[in-house]
Amino acid sequence: QVQLVESGGGLAQPGGSLRLSCAASGFMFNFAVMAWYRQDPGKQRELVAAITSGGGTDYAGSVKGRFTISRDNAKNTVYLQMNSLKPADTAVYYCNVHLLGRGRYPWGQGTQVTVSS
Repeated sequence: QVQLVESGGGLAQPGGSLRLSCAASGFMFNFAVMAWYRQDPGKQRELVAAITSGGGTDYAGSVKGRFTISRDNAKNTVYLQMNSLKPADTAVYYCNVHLLGRGRYPWGQGTQVTVSS
């Protein structure tokens, strides 16, 4: 059974930082392209960042230079370091296997990130 458990969200001030974690199980994590997505109420879920099994990364233009995705294959965990946060980054953040342009498995509960002064 696939499980994706996101954590690390919270309230941050503009310009602040947060680090998200996603613990994954139930599939071959080491070979999967992993990604972080986010969704604001009333909007479509959007891809934020992705990382291949070999460590290659890609980012949405809105977060490039501010966010860093990484993974620890020994721990089946993917991370998202978010710096220079903006109010526009406020959303629920999810992780998933990235396949054919979308999340492969049922979504987890996500973790709320709120950026506000």
